[in-house]
Amino acid sequence: MENEYLKIGGVEIRKGTTTTINIPLPKLYNTPTNLLLNVIRGKKDGPVVFISAAIHGDELNGIEVIRRLKKLSILKKIRGTLILVPVVNVYGMMNLSRYLPDRRDLNRSFPGSSKGSLAARIAKIFFDEVVLKCSLGIDLHTGSIHKTNLPQIRTNLDNEYTAKLAKVFEAPVVLHAELRDGSLRAEAQENGVPILLYEAGEALRFDESSIRIGVKGIINVLRENGNLPKIKEKTKKKVPIITRSSKWIRSNSSGVLRTIKALGDTVERDDVLAYIDDPLGGESTEILSPFRGVVIGKSQIPLAQEGDAVFHIANISNINVAENKIEYFSEDAIEESEFFELNNEEIIE
Repeated sequence: MENEYLKIGGVEIRKGTTTTINIPLPKLYNTPTNLLLNVIRGKKDGPVVFISAAIHGDELNGIEVIRRLKKLSILKKIRGTLILVPVVNVYGMMNLSRYLPDRRDLNRSFPGSSKGSLAARIAKIFFDEVVLKCSLGIDLHTGSIHKTNLPQIRTNLDNEYTAKLAKVFEAPVVLHAELRDGSLRAEAQENGVPILLYEAGEALRFDESSIRIGVKGIINVLRENGNLPKIKEKTKKKVPIITRSSKWIRSNSSGVLRTIKALGDTVERDDVLAYIDDPLGGESTEILSPFRGVVIGKSQIPLAQEGDAVFHIANISNINVAENKIEYFSEDAIEESEFFELNNEEIIE
């Protein structure tokens, strides 16, 4: 639960107020740069939660998720505090780059240092001013450049609290993900702040289904977490596919990539995922699935070098159940929402 007085970036946020805060970051070649926060503090006490996007500067879906979330009138009923951070890596977004100008990955630079590299200094500011003041975070991501992800939540399934919230989010897939040194999720967990990581879509692109699932998922989590009042469910809750293991399948040769399987497809062991064609010789080689599962990520560019990651497959034992669940999610990803603000949004094509 939050304290009576909440101060972020030197600004005191009073109960029942919405505040925009600009926290100074290191200048970009002498140009002032800020970390923009929208802080919504309810009149009643409750958990402090942050929603962040664009830690990788080219992962844009989350920016739109936060823009739409911020417009929802239901946030007037918030308990506790919601901290919205639409662009963490401002420098990367301006350059359409995953990385910072110093070529470092911000999501491998936590908890940061005030005397370290540019990446370390930004990580330190975000971690101290936002993360450590919260009891939960939802970090929004997409696939990397030329790769796309099926909407999925990655978290620690061995943590009862985050496992429950991951299921409530209602993304098609929940994946147990190991922690990586220097990542936001690893360092936050080390400091007692659990993180849900939402992966959906691809870098430098908006994806309407991923955006809508993201907005609704965040509301679901805030309700379950006690930040928003729960409602009586009028429709059956969607139960995601839950898996503890996945693997990127790599190209076994170089050439023109001809994919056969799509995101959300179920596959059996030795199913053909794609062909690598020799554009001159006319020869083709097959990329086969090493186990049964669901395609949760894939390459979007029809070229591959030997060793390139081409398909990301979640290991699933019961294919029939998985197939039904994926179909259930994909049928109405873009549907009439309980929030009129979302229904009034133009669909991004």
